Amino acid sequence: MNKRRFWLPLALLLIMMLALTACNTATQPTEEKPATEEQAPAADTPVAEAPAETGSYQIPTIEEGKYNVAFVYVGPHDDGGWSQAHDQGRLYVEQNVDNVHTAYVELVAEGADAEQVIRSLARKGFDVIFTTSFGYMDASETVANEFPDVDIIHLTGYKANGANFGNLMGAMEDMKYVAGMIAGSRAKLDGNPKIGYIATFPIPEELRLGNAFALGVQKTCPECTVDVRWIFTWHDPILEKDAAKSLFDGGAQVVMTGADTPAPAQVAPEGKWGITYDYKNNCTVPACLTSMYWNWGPVYARIVEESRAGTWRGGWEYFDADSGGLGLYGFGEGETLQPGVAELPADDLAMIRETYNKFLSGELNRFDVFSGPIIDNQGNVVVPEGQSLEQADLDGFKQFGSDCQICMYWWNQNITAELPELK
Repeated sequence: MNKRRFWLPLALLLIMMLALTACNTATQPTEEKPATEEQAPAADTPVAEAPAETGSYQIPTIEEGKYNVAFVYVGPHDDGGWSQAHDQGRLYVEQNVDNVHTAYVELVAEGADAEQVIRSLARKGFDVIFTTSFGYMDASETVANEFPDVDIIHLTGYKANGANFGNLMGAMEDMKYVAGMIAGSRAKLDGNPKIGYIATFPIPEELRLGNAFALGVQKTCPECTVDVRWIFTWHDPILEKDAAKSLFDGGAQVVMTGADTPAPAQVAPEGKWGITYDYKNNCTVPACLTSMYWNWGPVYARIVEESRAGTWRGGWEYFDADSGGLGLYGFGEGETLQPGVAELPADDLAMIRETYNKFLSGELNRFDVFSGPIIDNQGNVVVPEGQSLEQADLDGFKQFGSDCQICMYWWNQNITAELPELK
């Protein structure tokens, strides 16, 4: 007898019986435990929808009946720098603006990924979306044009549509200038006139902030020089530490960063100093002189209220230190000077305090930072005496199509590095 022929029908019969049993079991009602009072949702409470996925990103959901505000971050929300400062602003909005729900998506790559994430947030029903990196600009513009009822505010760029898409930035050059004064005074006190600057990308923002810092250095230490390391990233703890070490190894006494992490203070050798950026609570080690930080909360809260009222229009907003949106750690209310600053010469410290307070009061602003005479490191007079840069100059490169007159493609005379290549 052919055993294969015998077992084949029998096996098929067994499979059919098992399948029928499984189907019958799946359709039987199962006994459920009664929900406790805490577990059972109220009849009028909407059940939260699970976050959707867009590629590798989890897209948060809105809360019905609230004004929903989303934030898109280029780094982790707790990076100790740029993104964490924005996330503190988000929390401020949630805690200080009535009937608002906030959410964020972090580590969003610039370019196509950003466009997908921003579009997904708009589709979800978010009323306002803050996109917090220069490389999100084109993606923000594209999605804003697709969703005219969603207000999209982009950070650090230069585009706007006069309706639901606007640009937002603050004059951090105010604080970088004062930080430069601190760095120059410290280097002079230590007898080492070399200073370093970690730069991210060759865009107007980075040259503007580097030049502001260098001008501040020049104020307190005319003999000091500033070297530059480009890292071509906003957030990379390893690259940032390597760049800081390279500057210290090259002789720098003080290193300031334009990137996200507090790397210069973390790797500063004994007797040398770092200046951190973006987030007020990242100046935690003794080697940190100060941190130039953002206070986004009040700015974001105002914009959200204006959006909900229908009065916000997408334009170009650029605020100075008198807005309350900028600070310099150690000099704000309730803050204590770091040890490396407290021991600076009294005359220098008095001048630093006076300059900082003038920025906070509005007596000084970004145009005062860039008032002439300013000479570049090729010996050219960039800004003649009695003149100042205009906003278009602060924001633009002619090579990128700006209608600026002087523009920002130059290094101050005390910067020893060459200008970056523009692509």
